[in-house]
Amino acid sequence: MTLTLRTRFALAFAVVGATVAVLVGALSYRAASDRVLAEIDRTLRSATVALAQAEERGQEPAPSEVIAQAPDLFPGPDLPGPGDEEERRLILQAVAGDGTSAHIGGPDVPLPVSGTTRALAASGKAGESDVTEVVVAGRTYRRLTTALGGDRGALQVAAQVDQTHYVLGGMAREIAMVSFVVMLVAAGAGRLVAGRITRRLVRLIEVAERVSADGRVVSEDPGLVGGRDEVGRLSTSFSRMLGRIATARDAQERLVHDAAHELRTPLTSLRTNATVLRRVAELSPQARDRLLDDVEGETAELAALVDELVELALAGGHDETEEAVQLAAVARRVARRGYRRTGRLVHIDADDSVVHGRPQGLERALANLLENAAKFDPSGDSPIEVRIHRGTVTVSDRGPGIAPDDLPHVFDRFYRSDTARALPGSGLGLAIVRDIAESHGGTVTAGPRPGGGARIGFTVDESRLLSGGAG
Repeated sequence: MTLTLRTRFALAFAVVGATVAVLVGALSYRAASDRVLAEIDRTLRSATVALAQAEERGQEPAPSEVIAQAPDLFPGPDLPGPGDEEERRLILQAVAGDGTSAHIGGPDVPLPVSGTTRALAASGKAGESDVTEVVVAGRTYRRLTTALGGDRGALQVAAQVDQTHYVLGGMAREIAMVSFVVMLVAAGAGRLVAGRITRRLVRLIEVAERVSADGRVVSEDPGLVGGRDEVGRLSTSFSRMLGRIATARDAQERLVHDAAHELRTPLTSLRTNATVLRRVAELSPQARDRLLDDVEGETAELAALVDELVELALAGGHDETEEAVQLAAVARRVARRGYRRTGRLVHIDADDSVVHGRPQGLERALANLLENAAKFDPSGDSPIEVRIHRGTVTVSDRGPGIAPDDLPHVFDRFYRSDTARALPGSGLGLAIVRDIAESHGGTVTAGPRPGGGARIGFTVDESRLLSGGAG
C-alpha cells in the first residue's frame, strides 16, 4: 500500500509526539519511582541504625522506639482503607550467623532468609547491606539486610510496598494514557499541517497528470500561485512554466498554420510546372526557358521561405549565450555586409549603448530592418539612416511609407501590404524582429518618417542596458 505524503506527515508527527511523550513520561516515572523507593530505603536504614545502637548499649531493642526514631514511611495524611496502620508498620527481624531468624518487632511476618542474607550474617562486614523485595503471603515487602560484623549476625528491616507499587502503577498508566493522547493530537496536527503543505502539491500533481494524459497545456493556473515557502515558490514557478509552455505551443501552432498557408502557393506552382514538364518535348524553346525560369524562381522563393521559417522558429534563441553587445558595432557590421550585397549606403548615428543580450539575434534584427528599408527604397539616392540611442534602434528609409491601415499589421507573420506584394519576400522579416525584441524584454515600433518614408525599429528592456546614452 502506497502512503500519501499527507499520511506520512501525520505518521511522522505521531511518532515524534509519541516518542517525546514516552521519553518524558519514562524519565518522570523513573525519577518519581527512584525518589519514593529512596525514601523507603532511608526509613529502613534509620530503623536499622536504631536497632544497632540499642544492641550496642546492651538493651533489648523496643520496636516502638525503633519505629519512632525512623521517619514516617508514608508522610502526610493516612491513606483510606482497611489495614492502613498495619501496612505503615515496619517488620524487624534478626538473623544469626547460622541463618536462623527471630522476629523482634512489628507485624509477625516471617521474612525469608536468602543465601545473600546468610552470607551477610555469617561473614559480612559491619554496615554491609543488601536491599531486595520479597513476596510473603501475597504481599510485597522491601527488605533491608545489614550485617553487624563479627559473629553478631545481621538485622533485617522491611516495609510493605504494595501501596507504593499501586501508586507507581497508576502513574505509569496515566503516563501511557497521556502518551497515547499526545500521539493522537500529534497525528491530527500533522495531518492538518500536511494538508496545508501538500494542498498545492496535490494541485501540481493533478495538473501534471492532466497534461501528461491528454497533452493539453493551459495558461497559468491561479490555484497554484501563493505562498513564499518552498512549496509556494515551486507552485508559482510551475504555473509560470505552464503559461510559457502554453504560449510557446500557441506560437508553434500559429507558425505551423501560417507556414502551411504560405508554402501552399509555391508548392502548387511547382506542382503545376512539374505537370507541364512531362510535356517538355512539346514546348517551344521559349516556353521551355520560361518554364525553367519559373521553376527556378519558385524553388528559390521556397528555399528563402523555409530559411525564414527556420529563423522565425529560432528567433527566441534562448540557447544562445547572452553577453554584453555594443549596438553601434553590430550596426557597422550589418551596414558593411548590406553595402556589399546591395551597394546601399547606411548612415549610422549611434551612442555608446551596450546591452546584455544575444549578439546573433540582435544582429539578425538589425539586418532584417536594413533589408526591409533597402527593399522599399530601391532607388538608393539617399543613404538608409540608422539611429541608436539608449538601447533603442530606429531604421529610416525614403520609400513609399506605410499606410495607416497597414501599421497595426506590419509585424504580423506573412503579412504583406498591397505595395509589398510585387516585391520579393515572405512577410517574415519584421515578425522575426518583433520576436527578437520581445525575447529581450523590448517592443517594436513603426511609423512614418518626417519628409516621407518609414521609420521602423525596436527597443530592449532598460534593465538590459549596461551603458550608453552619450550620443
